[in-house]
Amino acid sequence: MDIIISNSSGKPIYEQITSQIKNMILTGMLKEGDALPSMRLLAKELRISVITTKRAYDDLERDGFIESFTGRGSFVARKNLEFMREEQLKVAEDFLKQAVYTAKSSGITQEELVEILRVLYEEE
Repeated sequence: MDIIISNSSGKPIYEQITSQIKNMILTGMLKEGDALPSMRLLAKELRISVITTKRAYDDLERDGFIESFTGRGSFVARKNLEFMREEQLKVAEDFLKQAVYTAKSSGITQEELVEILRVLYEEE
């Protein structure tokens, strides 16, 4: 599993793992029913504590992205598309809140900000 841990990131390691696995599920890189590496194996691959991988897996399970079974392992959960869409809308909203704050504190008008967003959206 291609997970990249950044020591310079402001995010805790377990959050970096959680967000990257969520992204893999949302983009279809990981499909419903796919097995995740065991917590021990992932910890070994990333050279981190098993406690850290457990925290990430617990968060993923709490949020409905994975299901864990004693003795069998952890698997990508059945997708709830509406839930996942809400999750992505929240992420986008958080980024946009930061953009609005930055724009207001820098004297960028709403019209300029909307135009920037329009241009960026059309580039993708």
